[in-house]
Amino acid sequence: MTAKEIMAQLEAFGDPKIKTLLLKHGIKEPLFGVKVEHLKTIQKKVKVDDRLARELYATGNADAMYLAGLIADDAKMGKQELQTWVSRAVSQNISEYTVPWVAAGSPCGYELALEWIDSNKEHIAAAGWATLSGIVSMKPDTALDLPRLKALLTRVAQNIHIAPNRVRYAMNGFIIAVGAYVTPLTKEALSTAKKIGQVMVDMGETACEVPSAAGYIAKIEARGAMGKKKKTVKC
Repeated sequence: MTAKEIMAQLEAFGDPKIKTLLLKHGIKEPLFGVKVEHLKTIQKKVKVDDRLARELYATGNADAMYLAGLIADDAKMGKQELQTWVSRAVSQNISEYTVPWVAAGSPCGYELALEWIDSNKEHIAAAGWATLSGIVSMKPDTALDLPRLKALLTRVAQNIHIAPNRVRYAMNGFIIAVGAYVTPLTKEALSTAKKIGQVMVDMGETACEVPSAAGYIAKIEARGAMGKKKKTVKC
């Protein structure tokens, strides 16, 4: 399939009601309003296609950019290209899901994530924290820098309530990810969650709520899933 053919399919799948919903969730124009299930249908046909992923992302269309993340070959994504992707990730689903998914699977993802969390641009800083969450959920604990992660939990505790809106959301997700997937640091993550208490995030015109980090970790523990790493963070 070519990028032109896929864009035509995406336009055909577009739904005005879904588009309105996505706009309320911080997705920015241009977009057609395609359900994820339809994106997954195309993904199953294409599977992994690095060239096509680059072409789709370059369109700037939010639906195409999301699909690009699903079919990208993460291991082939270099530092400069990821920098370009994150700079263009102005929609929340792209900055907090698509780019972090791909970066978490890239050899330079960890390095970039640590750089991004220092950005004064909200969407880039949020992408950095979300990338770190993806990395800790997939990599074995032996491959993680546990002292650095512990220091990052301290940083979150000190800064989450004064951080930009979507950065607060991503930081909260980072606490959950460390607590659930890095068992040597579960106690530290729970302690951090208790210190910060309720995290306030403006969720726009949606009914979405910010999950309690401590409560979410407890639910994962109740399921017997603590420390069980993911094969992929893409969904």
